[in-house]
Amino acid sequence: MNPALRLFDLTGRVAVVTGASSGLGAAVAESLAGLGARVAVVARRADRLAELAARIDGLAVARDLGAPEQLATVIPAVAEHLGPPTILVNAAGNRFTTARAEDEPLDAVHDTLGLNLVAPFLLAQAVFPHMRDAGGGAIVNVSSISGRVGVPGIPQASYAASKAGLSGLTAELAVQWAKHSIRVNTVAPGFFRSEITDSLYDDERGAAYLRRNTPLPTEGTAEDLVGAITWLAGDAARYVTGQTVVVDGGWTAR
Repeated sequence: MNPALRLFDLTGRVAVVTGASSGLGAAVAESLAGLGARVAVVARRADRLAELAARIDGLAVARDLGAPEQLATVIPAVAEHLGPPTILVNAAGNRFTTARAEDEPLDAVHDTLGLNLVAPFLLAQAVFPHMRDAGGGAIVNVSSISGRVGVPGIPQASYAASKAGLSGLTAELAVQWAKHSIRVNTVAPGFFRSEITDSLYDDERGAAYLRRNTPLPTEGTAEDLVGAITWLAGDAARYVTGQTVVVDGGWTAR
């Protein structure tokens, strides 16, 4: 095999990808499987997961990550059926309110922080002993540019807080777990089409706003993020840890 390609080879590794029933999570799962990993896909929608798992010869783990008792069974199920995981991609995330900051209901704040920040932390804790015993591993958290900059016209205070928190968590875990050769990084996407943002893209004013504020002249897609995530998951990034890599078409470079 070409030495450069070997850096991206994941043959024999076990990966866990959350939020895999659609969009970014599904694209990442397919990419990791294509590079040789055995992939467990995790999300709430069992039918979509089953279809994806069949397509990539992986494992479907239907769980609600907002429910701690269900989340606690994810990594044990993966270890039992595929083996100890050494790659974790935390791609699950959502907004639970579109209210302005002064009006955000407390339950929406709790739900947002629970899914976007607490769940990735708990999954990282659960996967830690497997990675430690294997001599290393890679955790990739999916954040957002809203964790770095405010976005005018789109109220999302708790969402932004949760995503900023992921970068802080990433840096801390990277330092604590470096001695075990466990790398922890974050990818912070800009705007791309997803179930959360479809309405923005489909509205002409919204689409014009995105075009006006994104220096690159192309529309972002989930596939544009896959390269960064697969790079961080494998040996090509073996000396990269504690970082937040922004993939936003230049939005935050203005």
